[in-house]
Amino acid sequence: MNPFKSLFFIVFTCLISFTTFSQAKQDDETLSLYKGTIDNQFEYILKKSGNFKGTNGQAYEAVKRSMFLALRAHTMDSLKTVHKNLAETQVVVKNQAKEIADLKSSLSNTKVDLDKTNSEKNNMALFGMQMSKINYNVLMWTIIAGLLGLLIFFIYKFKNSNSVTREAKHSLAEIEEEFEEHRRTALEREQKVRRQLQDEINKQKKG
Repeated sequence: MNPFKSLFFIVFTCLISFTTFSQAKQDDETLSLYKGTIDNQFEYILKKSGNFKGTNGQAYEAVKRSMFLALRAHTMDSLKTVHKNLAETQVVVKNQAKEIADLKSSLSNTKVDLDKTNSEKNNMALFGMQMSKINYNVLMWTIIAGLLGLLIFFIYKFKNSNSVTREAKHSLAEIEEEFEEHRRTALEREQKVRRQLQDEINKQKKG
């Protein structure tokens, strides 16, 4: 084998071994029974535990009682913390659910008030009855048109009455004029007859 290749292989192998050793040492230093996550503590115990084979040839892991008790205490503390956080989360969720229900109720009331406001805006009260603005406007314009028609009718009747009154006055004036003419003619005829009668009387007296 080429000596250079052999030297390169040896150096490469040493580097890999050193890196693996450093990584393992770093992992051992990182893992601890009194800090880190429960998973890391379990990993620490597994690394620190010894193994042996039973009489039946099955492999077993030997863990120190103190380490097991410490891990159990840490696990119980973690579970208590989880239960506490869960209870606090449930309280928060319950409060949020109540707030959401209150908001939904408020939103429902607001929607009812808005619908009522829109209904009042789009409807008018007339004689205690609610009707839409369109029907209200139609009714109002119908009443106005009716009143305007009655006004035009009364104006027409008034003018017609004035015309009839003027014609009646004119006819009355003509009748009075004719009557006055007839009375004057009758008076003249009567005076003429009286004069003729007086003349006859005078003639009879002279004869």
